[in-house]
Amino acid sequence: MLSINLDDVMKVINSIKPFLIAIGIIIAVAIVIMIAVMKLKKSTKKLVRGTALVAMLTGIVICVNMILTGPMSTMMDLISGSGTISKTTSDETTVLAQNIAREGIVLLENDENTLPVASGSKLNVFGWASTNPILGGAGSGALNDAYETIDLLKSLSDAGIETNAELTKFYTDYKADRPVVGMWNQDWTLPEPNVSLYTDELMSNAKSYSDTAMIVISRSGGEGADLPTNMSSVVDGSFKDGTTYTAGTYDDTLNEGNDWDAGDHYLQLTNREEEMIDLVCANFGKVILVYNGANAFELGFVKDHPQIKSVLWAAGMGHVGMEALGEIVTGEVNPSGKTIDTYVYDMTKTPWWNNFGDFNYTNMEDYAYVSTGFTGVETKAEVSFVNYVEGIYVGYKFYETAALEGLINYDEMVQYPFGYGLSYTTFEQTMGDITEDNGTITFDVTVTNTGSVAGKDVVEVYYNPPYENGGIEKASANLVEFAKTQLLEPGASETITISFAAEDMASYDYQNAKAYVLDAGDYEISINKDSHNVIDSKTYTVGTTVTYDGSNKRTSDKVTATNAFDFANGNIEYLSRADGFANYNAATAAPKSYEMPADVKATFYNISNYLTPEATAADEDPNAAAVTTGAATSLQLKDLRGLAKDDPKWDELLNAMTLDDMNALISLGGYQTNSVESIGKVRTNDCDGPASINNNFTGVGSLGFPVGVTIAATFNKELAYSFGDYIGKMANEMDVSGWYAPAMNIHRTAFAGRNFEYYSEDGVLSGKIASEATKGSWANGVYAYVKHFAFNDQEGNRCDMLCTWTNEQAAREIYLKPFEISVKNVEMTAVMSSFNYIGNRWAGGCKELLKTVLREEWGFNGFVLTDYFGVYGYMSSDQAIRNGTDCMLVNYPTATNSVQFRDTNGAQQAMREATKNILYTVVNSRAYAPENLKSGMASWKILMIVCDCVFAALMICLMAIFCKNFKKNRANEKAAAEATVE
Repeated sequence: MLSINLDDVMKVINSIKPFLIAIGIIIAVAIVIMIAVMKLKKSTKKLVRGTALVAMLTGIVICVNMILTGPMSTMMDLISGSGTISKTTSDETTVLAQNIAREGIVLLENDENTLPVASGSKLNVFGWASTNPILGGAGSGALNDAYETIDLLKSLSDAGIETNAELTKFYTDYKADRPVVGMWNQDWTLPEPNVSLYTDELMSNAKSYSDTAMIVISRSGGEGADLPTNMSSVVDGSFKDGTTYTAGTYDDTLNEGNDWDAGDHYLQLTNREEEMIDLVCANFGKVILVYNGANAFELGFVKDHPQIKSVLWAAGMGHVGMEALGEIVTGEVNPSGKTIDTYVYDMTKTPWWNNFGDFNYTNMEDYAYVSTGFTGVETKAEVSFVNYVEGIYVGYKFYETAALEGLINYDEMVQYPFGYGLSYTTFEQTMGDITEDNGTITFDVTVTNTGSVAGKDVVEVYYNPPYENGGIEKASANLVEFAKTQLLEPGASETITISFAAEDMASYDYQNAKAYVLDAGDYEISINKDSHNVIDSKTYTVGTTVTYDGSNKRTSDKVTATNAFDFANGNIEYLSRADGFANYNAATAAPKSYEMPADVKATFYNISNYLTPEATAADEDPNAAAVTTGAATSLQLKDLRGLAKDDPKWDELLNAMTLDDMNALISLGGYQTNSVESIGKVRTNDCDGPASINNNFTGVGSLGFPVGVTIAATFNKELAYSFGDYIGKMANEMDVSGWYAPAMNIHRTAFAGRNFEYYSEDGVLSGKIASEATKGSWANGVYAYVKHFAFNDQEGNRCDMLCTWTNEQAAREIYLKPFEISVKNVEMTAVMSSFNYIGNRWAGGCKELLKTVLREEWGFNGFVLTDYFGVYGYMSSDQAIRNGTDCMLVNYPTATNSVQFRDTNGAQQAMREATKNILYTVVNSRAYAPENLKSGMASWKILMIVCDCVFAALMICLMAIFCKNFKKNRANEKAAAEATVE
């Protein structure tokens, strides 16, 4: 759970400086007056001083009132929120979280049926990580401290397994706590004792304790930084993953000996871990390995150690999900999870290796931005870039196709395919005949449990399209649908009906047709064990090529899709399947040029050159009609609940709003949507948390579910829906209407810091899991902000004007696919845009993304919110609203969150449209359900007014006392003076 960040606090303090200065002046004037009257008569002196005191206190209170109702108003609204999660809901959430974990842990190896081990057995658990497993992620994925956690050792204990306490004490004595990998500082240190510290007595006792060992290896990750690709440079402090984010530190003095060799990266074993594994395997013939991390890891060492019989992948399990690990180890639960990424032996041989990380332009100094951010350290953001050179060949789509074309030896490259996972039982899948009706392909798959224990299986459906050498790029394996069985007892069967649209197999031709194309030919539709191993297949033949252009749009689109992102193509050679990937070496090489081309630079904007009448006008409709504002109406926003977005009443309501009303809604959307008194718009709450829902201001939050990759690894749409459903239930109890999730960017690489919350390397798996979660939350009237739209696939340089270059086919088939699925299949969502640029255009100010594709093609009807509005040298509401973003994620005034250029018809129409998008989403949410609608003044304002009244009464009384005393003292002085005369 995020805490309130200091950057927010400091900016709020800066916004109230004028009032603080006024208070200082008031106090100073009062003191001067009190000193100046020292020589006056006592009665006058006391009256003047008393009056000065009352005036001073009144002035201070007035200033405080102005602070609270002005720049601090939003913050006061946020911190005074109410709502708690009931015990019943929390208990039900616990059960669901553990069910997700039970199906999201993946069995990768199980030689000689080493697993399960009997409950009541003893187990030696090696590896420092066993005492401190990774349960969540950094940043928005952090867990709320209000809930107790179940760790790995407790999980084993709860399952009836006794673990070697002497070993555990050895590790906790070595180091009790895990170095913190956080958003702003990352300590990547991996505690692991040198093998020299394992005494002969310790190992002898362990062998006497049990003949079976478990080894635990873990890796951290989170928002704010990518995982390091060069650990030696992290140790010596020279490695950076972005101009405003250093890659943190590594304390290589903690463990005896150097942990890393030259060229090592974070997703392989340290020297200490290698030695520990060698030690364990030299002493035990049965070893179970648990990899506890969200990012795909190099597990090739398993093949080098035949003693390692079983391997389990258990990513972040949230607060309570780790309970499932013990249940799987003992066989109480049969594992049914599948890998959501491809596991390769050597990451340096992947097509993305040379084009991920920190690349800064050398000719963009004029656009650099110096700021002091969250850490208080001044940083300089330089315009950066990343080239998605692999095109559509991301993850398994590359490995399967490259193997087919003879570029790679699959077995030497890939250890565990995408969609791979073992079970304690065996299954048989049979595929029925394919039928087609009105463009929908349908067939049945019968799954039978042929083993001896109950279990669940996953039906994975892929297609292999016809490919012509040099034609449209196509991968040979493409997940198109999946489904999970119910729990099947031995001998039991279940028949699952699979259906999908034939147009889902179309490829996007960005070079010639500039449209989706379903080529003529044979499409192999298969049911697979994983992306590599086919169980059975059928052929679907397309007789004539179908091009979805002109009036022949895809049935799922509102308008025909055509090229929108030519500007983002860049001067890049993209990987091509032509001639067996003949251009592989050239396409996947590191960037040769670090200069932005002159023509691209000419249309690059940030706040240094966008905030002008000319630049803003260029993004407006020059023929926009005049906007009516401030008109009289009896309509209130609540009256429009359930009305169509084109109902005439919307115009009447919007006509009643002023530009200031609209700006208040647009500019201050951080963890809320703002109130607008003129139309009865109530303020609503939004909360963060990809696997939970947490109010960073009140401290109220939910139990953390297992992280996104674990949810995806279930391949269970029903569980994904239930996850979203319970997020919605908890949000409702917390009086929250918007959820900053789910996050569905692509695992383009294994090193992305937020891979833990992003679902997969595959867009279809990501989109279908995300859309179910989004449906679940909306069933409770809670709109999900699907994020980060789009191409926010690395953390490094994400706020440094990161220009992401990709071809349109990859954009549509890979990176936009999960968003497309979610938007098209959920009644109502919101969208959170991303920090990065698409080509040379900020994603939050990219009309091609937010208008052309999102609204016009996909039919999106919600509203778009920026990612955290830290300005960063390029974010402005002026650019945002003119290009499709509606609301700024900030709760205090910044230099650019208010619309500055708003005198033209085009600007006012943009403000009006943004306002309408926000209002339409909110009025149809839980916030405006009759049982939830809370109108009237905020509680803190009522309290402030009461305090003001009490204060005013006290000041009146005090002045009355001063006046009364003045009269009395004046009379006494007069009497004394007369007595002196006599």
